Amino acid sequence: MGSSLAKSLSKGNYRLLLLDRNPLKATELAAGIKQENPQADIAAHDCAVNACWEADIIIMAIPFPAEKRMARKIKEVANQKIVISISNPLADSYDRLLPVPESSAAEELQELLPHCKVVKAFNTTLKAAFATPATDGRPADAFVAGNDQEAVQTVAELVQTAGFHPVIAGNLTASRRLEKKQFLLMQLGLKAY
Repeated sequence: MGSSLAKSLSKGNYRLLLLDRNPLKATELAAGIKQENPQADIAAHDCAVNACWEADIIIMAIPFPAEKRMARKIKEVANQKIVISISNPLADSYDRLLPVPESSAAEELQELLPHCKVVKAFNTTLKAAFATPATDGRPADAFVAGNDQEAVQTVAELVQTAGFHPVIAGNLTASRRLEKKQFLLMQLGLKAY
């Protein structure tokens, strides 16, 4: 998802800072995007703290358990920034949601980063959809939920830059339904194969 998002967002007027556990992977992705789009303002970073300190918007394109670890790492440098949660609290087996009683992955991230503006987005968007984010000439919907309306609007603009139609789903509690929706769609997709 991270590489698909980076490729899509590189078409916009954004400076992108890429980070990966494997710094070589981020460097190769940045070079590949730059080759396809020489106008892209993109660079690879090898330190989460430095990358998040420099960024205005942080997209957590990582699995749910890794979100918690990353939040602890960047907490001090991410104050007042928009943090986009794209994860769903899935078990490694993809057969169930991990327990987040009366909450969601995004709400838990907001608790871990109380001075950030957490927004849920792209969690119902499949990686393959980034290649062709339109159906019958119309952009596919991508849901956005958050408590800070200015942050939600900023993320909606990112969603649009990525080629999707932003649908404001409500405040951050709406992410509970979005995460369950994606789990259901994944289960139906697995049964179809």
